[in-house]
Amino acid sequence: MSDPHQPATSPGTDQGDLEHRAAIAEALGKEVWPADRDQLLAKAQEGPASDPVLSDLRRLPAGQQFGNVQEVAQALGLGTEQQRF
Repeated sequence: MSDPHQPATSPGTDQGDLEHRAAIAEALGKEVWPADRDQLLAKAQEGPASDPVLSDLRRLPAGQQFGNVQEVAQALGLGTEQQRF
């Protein structure tokens, strides 16, 4: 039985993915969207983004627009929460 005091994660995600996505979101902020890889890298380099975050952003496909951190996480192959209807 799961611990009721632990945060729930959606199927397809794990705590590491959530922490990874949170670090990317923190580095980018809310004002950058929509943006492509180069814009995201430039924004992350303005602040104290960690080397792993910068490395991940460099792996994004060139020329593709991202509307939010969820789309970035999907492009990086991180588990993402499923949208509920």
